[in-house]
Amino acid sequence: MAYYIGADLGTSALKLLLTDESGAVIKQTSRSYPVQYPRPAWSEQHPADWWAAFADGVKDLLQGVDRTAVRAVGFGGQMHGLVALDASDAVIRPAILWNDGRTAEETAYLNDAVGREKLVSCTANVAFAGFTAPKLLWMQKHEPQNFRKICKIMLPKDYMTYRLTGVHATEYSDAAGMLLLDVEHRCWSEEMAALCGITTAQLPRLFESYETVGTLLPEVAEELGLLPAVTVVAGAGDNAAAAVGTGAVTAGACNLSIGTSGTLFIVSDTFAAGGGDALHAFCHANGAYHLMGCMLSAASCNKWFCEDILHTTDYSAEQADITPDKLGENHVFFLPYLMGERSPINDTDARGMFIGMRADTTRADMVQAVLEGVAFALRDSLERARAAGITVRESTLCGGGARSPLWQTILANTLGVTLRMPTVEEGPAYGAAMLAMVGDGAYPTVQECAAKLVTFRDTVTPDAALTARYERAYQKFSRLYPAVKQVYKVLKED
Repeated sequence: MAYYIGADLGTSALKLLLTDESGAVIKQTSRSYPVQYPRPAWSEQHPADWWAAFADGVKDLLQGVDRTAVRAVGFGGQMHGLVALDASDAVIRPAILWNDGRTAEETAYLNDAVGREKLVSCTANVAFAGFTAPKLLWMQKHEPQNFRKICKIMLPKDYMTYRLTGVHATEYSDAAGMLLLDVEHRCWSEEMAALCGITTAQLPRLFESYETVGTLLPEVAEELGLLPAVTVVAGAGDNAAAAVGTGAVTAGACNLSIGTSGTLFIVSDTFAAGGGDALHAFCHANGAYHLMGCMLSAASCNKWFCEDILHTTDYSAEQADITPDKLGENHVFFLPYLMGERSPINDTDARGMFIGMRADTTRADMVQAVLEGVAFALRDSLERARAAGITVRESTLCGGGARSPLWQTILANTLGVTLRMPTVEEGPAYGAAMLAMVGDGAYPTVQECAAKLVTFRDTVTPDAALTARYERAYQKFSRLYPAVKQVYKVLKED
């Protein structure tokens, strides 16, 4: 028997699972850690908290298990975060996270002064505030003493790989989201590095997601109670890891994720540049490519409204009064831009907004509007994919929001696609474990591993009448952001 550890380094928690070579999940556990918001729109974490969560979680995960049977570890994790290390590999400052919005000026400089055409030629993408390159420019301008200390630039999950192996490594799916990688040619862009005031020597070594980076450092093996021979694969960014874990690894396959953020992930065997501000063109964990639309607030919108506004954690109870006859007929709309927005509007000034409330608006109407607003915003990205000639008729669905049958129905009919729910819900962690299996030689390729291991528990098919109602509703929603865009600039004024 061989065991594999898959880890998902999320924004609010680390999720761990243990599988055997047949893909059976033996055990799962998680550990939470805080996010710091030192200023409005800022979002930071301490990498030491990630490591403490992992070390404690692994001990729990392996209780009662033959630890000598653990063969390999793989990480999926939150993308784009800036972890800066000095010459002694100490963390210089808290990590600046993917949903941090401080880099509006730097993003505008890259897109407007350097130019979108130039960025796309170097990296296949334009700049978004959450990407790593704008964070480097911000640090250079606002924290020059810290910037001068930088010896290595890491991404969150890659810092964990470094702590395990002592190797400064990353892989193509995560590196593609830094705006420092030449995605088409799968190498660092010397030109982009120079624009950001760094050299490619300060960037980690590149691997494919399923390649082995190294083995456990002796002191780490002792701390975790594992053999030093345990291998660590390069892993993947959370969206690519989720795509692997849901079986979206062949050309044309699609995966929707409704987690803290929301993503539309479309697999391609060949390279294609991104759609301007709309879609990202990134590398996939299977050695190929993908196009992705990403919204910053998805399930987090529902969490915010239920927990912070309604003061409840009983999500099911809040959805109980949303009966089938109400679907597609809501008079309330919600713009889900709580942290600004990436795809497809690329607007750091955007904010959440309810529109259409009346004297007879109910609590259930507003909960429904939140669920529908997320679905409509994902439809925005799907429309950009369709405009690029991409057809999506079926998709897998994962993430915390995917557990809601009501949200499944809303998504399937808003998007007009059949949705399949994987049996294993922890997509990124399961995908990371699958990559560890491939790296260990249990399966020859990511595609063959997915074909053998990924199964599905449920399917939701669009209903023609409901899809038509949601089509009318979406056409109204699509006109709202352009109508209120200037309002956000007013709200930003001092």
